Amino acid sequence: MENIPALNHFGGRSKLVCAGAMLLVAVTLLVLPEGPIAAQGSPHVTAVDPASGKPNDIVTVSGEDLEKSHVSGVFLSDDKDDHKAVVVTQTADKIMIKVPEVKAGDYNISIQSGSAILIEPVRFTVQ
Repeated sequence: MENIPALNHFGGRSKLVCAGAMLLVAVTLLVLPEGPIAAQGSPHVTAVDPASGKPNDIVTVSGEDLEKSHVSGVFLSDDKDDHKAVVVTQTADKIMIKVPEVKAGDYNISIQSGSAILIEPVRFTVQ
């Protein structure tokens, strides 16, 4: 059996660490998808139909990851308050809500995910 020289305490170890780091970078680059990475399971609203209505009307809020495990409430939000809507039905891509009793005006659709209320860029006009 041949004698294998022991690695130099610093030189050999640093070469191994460097090689390991380069391998980690190479594997990471092969595994990551191209383009921006979006968080999986992050609920967001893309539309409301119809875009206007009266209190007590039923409207459909559309988006992604809207199921009950991600969204526990829907609100009409103005610059002062969040007005909770009654959820009629809820699936992963649609929530039907009853428009709350609020004054006429423009509101953002907001959703509650965990303890946070996320104000979405989708607008609804109460007549």
